[in-house]
Amino acid sequence: MFYYLFTYLDETVNFPGAGVFQYISFRAAMAVITSLIISLLFGKRLIRLLVKKQVGELIRDLGLEGQKEKQGTPTMGGLIILGAILIPTLLFAKLDNIYIVLMIFSTVWLGLIGFIDDYIKVFRKNKKGLAGKFKIYGQVALGLVVGLTMYFNENVVIREKISETEVRQPMQTEEGMGVTDPSLRFSSEMVKSTKTTMPFLKNNEADYSRLLSFLGEGYRDWAWFIFVPFVILIITFVSNGANLTDGMDGLATGTSAIIGATLGILAWVSGNIVFADYLNIMYLPNTGELTIFVSAFVGACIGFLWYNTYPAQVFMGDTGSLSLGGIIAVFAILIRKEILLPLLCGIFLVESLSVIMQVGYFKYTRMKTGTGKRIFKMSPLHHHFQVLGYPEPKIVQRFFIAGIMLAVFTIITLKLR
Repeated sequence: MFYYLFTYLDETVNFPGAGVFQYISFRAAMAVITSLIISLLFGKRLIRLLVKKQVGELIRDLGLEGQKEKQGTPTMGGLIILGAILIPTLLFAKLDNIYIVLMIFSTVWLGLIGFIDDYIKVFRKNKKGLAGKFKIYGQVALGLVVGLTMYFNENVVIREKISETEVRQPMQTEEGMGVTDPSLRFSSEMVKSTKTTMPFLKNNEADYSRLLSFLGEGYRDWAWFIFVPFVILIITFVSNGANLTDGMDGLATGTSAIIGATLGILAWVSGNIVFADYLNIMYLPNTGELTIFVSAFVGACIGFLWYNTYPAQVFMGDTGSLSLGGIIAVFAILIRKEILLPLLCGIFLVESLSVIMQVGYFKYTRMKTGTGKRIFKMSPLHHHFQVLGYPEPKIVQRFFIAGIMLAVFTIITLKLR
């Protein structure tokens, strides 16, 4: 909104300073500041309203230390996160950018699913909330929208790297230094593609359509049969992984902020032709605008963490946790870094795997011996450490450290091939 206003002022009346809104870095900084202000100031008011309306969390008795004290803590705080993401994005991003449109849609869609789930739990007093199959249906629907839009929308394109023999000779600067124009290292033509970033490989790219090469000539026309199911799987898994991670004060929020900051860096370099050339990665025109969205996302997480750190004054509920995971998944898919998610979202991954392993092993041993056995003291994994006697703040802080290490290694993979 402000982008269009100040562009108009700059072009028509030459308004002083209006041109600064052309810079993504400035608008990203403004998005962070605005999201922090919204989450910090309006978050407190929303918490008071939730307390007044007695919108408290229904805690299952798992016999964990400090669990009883959390009974009645206001929930549905994910509304703070959603507002702190959407408002700055609407104010500072280019709203005709297809990537921004998809991120806004994903945020609203998953926020609505999570809100319905929390509403059933809180106001209908049904601890099970929205049936799991309906959550899956919602995530699948989002995956279809994102996958089909990326495949068929003419604005979702890449610029291919050209071979070294096709690169022109270095230009001479005024100082006589030889430099190469990065724009000459990429094809001038923007093309549709199902390519994605593949870490640790020299060419650093993989194409989903190659999985259908056995069909012979014209196999690329059917690439969406492979691409869309992958998108659905990624969104569903990461969204549910974030939901499972949301079991300790600040854990899901802080982890998401770390992941979001990393994805912001990846979006910045992928949408900038100079950095894409230097790192020898895929150049994705117009994805740099996603930096504004992810800046608001990180600011919202940090602002919410102010109230969500131990002991939490508010819980995000599924309104927040489903949205956070889904946003991360869709964002990574849009900048074609989804194959990096098992590494970057390692915390979400191990939390999900701990539940899958626990349930699977229990059912297997009960079928074989008649008595179910468990691998962990309790799942998800953070509760395992809690049963072992580790204080909740220590567990959360150590998960944060692990998350930061994974984030750093994810960025390093751009050069490790």
